[in-house]
Amino acid sequence: MHTTGSTADRARTRPSIGFFAVAFVLAAIAVRAQEPPRPQMYNDASTTRNTSGWLRTYTRDGALDHDNPFFQSLGTNGRSCSTCHQQADAWSVTPEHVRERFEASDGTDPIFRTNDGATSPLADVSTVAKRRVAYDLLLRRGVIRVGIGIPAGAEFSLEAVDDPYHFASAAELSLFRRPLPSTNLAFLTGVMWDTRETAVPFLPPMDAGVGNADLVASLRHQAIDATIGHAQGAAPSDGQLDAIVAFELGLSTAQLRDDRAGALNDDDALGGPRILANLRFHIGINDTLGADPAGAAFDGQSMRLFEAWSDDNRPGRQAVARGERLFNNKPVAISDVGGLNDALGLPVINGTCTTCHNAPNIGNHTVALPLDIGLSDASRRTPDMPLYTLRNNTTGETVQTTDPGKALLSGKWKDIGKFKGPVLRGLAARAPYFHNGAAATLDDVVDFYDTRFTIGLTPREKSDLVAFLRAL
Repeated sequence: MHTTGSTADRARTRPSIGFFAVAFVLAAIAVRAQEPPRPQMYNDASTTRNTSGWLRTYTRDGALDHDNPFFQSLGTNGRSCSTCHQQADAWSVTPEHVRERFEASDGTDPIFRTNDGATSPLADVSTVAKRRVAYDLLLRRGVIRVGIGIPAGAEFSLEAVDDPYHFASAAELSLFRRPLPSTNLAFLTGVMWDTRETAVPFLPPMDAGVGNADLVASLRHQAIDATIGHAQGAAPSDGQLDAIVAFELGLSTAQLRDDRAGALNDDDALGGPRILANLRFHIGINDTLGADPAGAAFDGQSMRLFEAWSDDNRPGRQAVARGERLFNNKPVAISDVGGLNDALGLPVINGTCTTCHNAPNIGNHTVALPLDIGLSDASRRTPDMPLYTLRNNTTGETVQTTDPGKALLSGKWKDIGKFKGPVLRGLAARAPYFHNGAAATLDDVVDFYDTRFTIGLTPREKSDLVAFLRAL
């Protein structure tokens, strides 16, 4: 069991954080490969390049309004919403582009602020070299520090902390999480990884063609907290909040062109953001347990973007179509998933990827269902992440985790390690993946699930799944 220990003990047993910083300084100054020329058809402000092809954001109003308060500094530290939600990164941030911003500004760009951009709010940022160390996790993983304490009345207490940055305590755990995209928000079933900004639970028939008042209220609340916390300012005005939320809800983002498969809406394929913006969605649609308020049965073939390419003889398109079929049909023996197996009383659930990713052609879960798939388990902890030992106040049982997830909101022992699944569109532009940036690439994502659930994917099946995920 890890305990707090002495500073000297920790220094002797832990790899230097400076090692990671030096490695990524070298990566940041490496010459980037020349990007392919921009096709004339994509020569517009709504389309950006990524390592797999071209990403496009479709807007309800026809163009991005850069005069919106979303792009304005509303706090005291120079940040705006767009500081951590960049269009080219599918409205999140990527380590590659964060490192470019560091090099361009010597680490003074507004994203580099100690309140949440550094590994500790007490980090020394007095020199460029010290800033590289202080912002190490942001530079390597693209994660922001979220500080949340053990809630009053929780079923557990914090027994020990192993924090390489010497800050975390029961009053404020340091949790390192990826900024979620500020696009495709109409499909959300909860706001934030731990759903803490969800004003009230999103339940049918809300959003079932009726209204989205609960979603709007949640996004307003999130914008307030982000301005106060991340931007260190006062709450925005009602007019500013209305404008920010309207802007966010007007964004639809997806990969438009894949370098191997071509245009993702060609030959009757349904890729790209314009079709995405017009998808039918409501809370509970295609529910796996048959609770769709529209009365429809669960359809495991929930991803049907590229069915039309099944008989296409071009290798890139064949791979995408095969990957989609695998996503819908490859058997997965789902076990030891907190919030699923225990909730249903089933040690094993015979499913597929779409058992959890059931939103048709979107890929998140259609009801609020944060799950623990083991991403924050001690066995997956890396030396650059804090580790917390929690003790059940009733049974005395202990568990170690790098992030208690929803449990810091609910105070419930059973919620430790639970996080929501994100919308899957625009994945190619926003590596790394999972709440903590643990998977550097989509290949790593597929490998995680293959080993976690002993799926037994062949090399070609892995490659095909990655091709499909890149095309979303």
